Amino acid sequence: MDTDEKRIRSYRDLRIYQHSYEAALEIHQLTLKFPAFERGELGSQLRRASKSVPINTAEGYGRKRSAEDFKRFLVMALGSCDEVAVLLNFARDLEYLGEKDYARLKVIYEEVGKGINKMSQVWR
Repeated sequence: MDTDEKRIRSYRDLRIYQHSYEAALEIHQLTLKFPAFERGELGSQLRRASKSVPINTAEGYGRKRSAEDFKRFLVMALGSCDEVAVLLNFARDLEYLGEKDYARLKVIYEEVGKGINKMSQVWR
C-alpha cells in the first residue's frame, strides 16, 4: 500500500469516527423499537449521546491545527462514549435492548473510548 493511501485526509479516515458513526446508526435504529414513552426519553438521550461521539470527533479534526482545540473535542467525545455506556446499561436492564446487541455495542464503545484516549495522548 502506498504511504499516501495510509494518510489521514479527513475525519472520515479516523477509525474512531468510522466505528462511532456506524454504532450511532445502529443505536438510532434500535431505539426506534423502544416503547413509545421511552423513544422520547431514554431513546432520545441515547441517540443524541451516540451521535455526539462522531460529531465531536469530526468537529475537533476540523480544528486539528490547534492540538489543544482538537483534544478538547476529543474529551467531549470521550464523555459522550461514557454517557452511551451508562444509557446502554439502562436500556439492557429495562429489557429494551437484548444481551447480544448490548454486548456488541458495549465492546464498540470501549474500543472507541480507548482510541480517543490514545489519539488525545499522541496528537501534537
